[in-house]
Amino acid sequence: MKKNIHPDIHEVVFQDMSNGKTFIIGSTIQTREKIELDGKLYPLAKVEVSSESHPFYTGEQNKFLDTTGRVEKFRQKFGSRASAMIVK
Repeated sequence: MKKNIHPDIHEVVFQDMSNGKTFIIGSTIQTREKIELDGKLYPLAKVEVSSESHPFYTGEQNKFLDTTGRVEKFRQKFGSRASAMIVK
């Protein structure tokens, strides 16, 4: 590797703000906040959603969107007026 062209990769603690879970990953992110974890001081990056809280990864994604049914319901409700509204 060439010297002085790659960013500094260091361990960073990412904290999921929705559930408080933390995990350590190598990253190039620069943060202002620090956190002590396991007796060591790490930079802290706060995230809104991670694999610990996202419905897709937690298996809580039980909703199935029936788009075909929605389209048919819309057409029944608005009929021929629907195509005139969309074209505009």
